[in-house]
Amino acid sequence: MPRPILAEAQIHPAIREQITRHEHAIVEEVQAAVAQHAVVVVGMASNPYPKKARKALDAAGVAHHDLDYGSYFSMWRQRNALKLWTGWPTFPMVFVKGTLVGGANDLNKLIASGELKKLLAS
Repeated sequence: MPRPILAEAQIHPAIREQITRHEHAIVEEVQAAVAQHAVVVVGMASNPYPKKARKALDAAGVAHHDLDYGSYFSMWRQRNALKLWTGWPTFPMVFVKGTLVGGANDLNKLIASGELKKLLAS
């Protein structure tokens, strides 16, 4: 079942541009990193889960590009734009070859099952 997203036809034309441009710079920055690097970890300061994801990738010998945006007290609007873009509710957001694979726990499952190596080899 696809996730529900409000259809553009249900958005008044006068506000479409505002929605399109909302915090677009951070989304474009992450999109560019995802296009350039095989593995990208998007996180934030003071959150232990991005650190766990990076530590798991290091232990698995997988190179990764890291992006951190603010802390619990800053940049929440920008991080919220990333959540709206991806539909993923928490940090980190881990991308493998352009695909969002989830967070730290999801990444650990991929590593343990050997699926991460397969994704990187394809």
